[in-house]
Amino acid sequence: MAIVKADLEACQGYANCVVGADDVFDIDDDGIVMLLKATVPDQDRARVEEAARSCPVSALAVADE
Repeated sequence: MAIVKADLEACQGYANCVVGADDVFDIDDDGIVMLLKATVPDQDRARVEEAARSCPVSALAVADE
């Protein structure tokens, strides 16, 4: 399992992450990322990492547990 982390202060609400992994990321009414899951299974890690890397302000990270 991998841990998903979000820097809410850095988030600008571009929603690139939602496009890449809408089962893990969403945007709240204030335009800030919400984590729908705090951990992701290994089989989803590459897809979620790609979605995190798509963030233009680097507000997201995927790390080992």
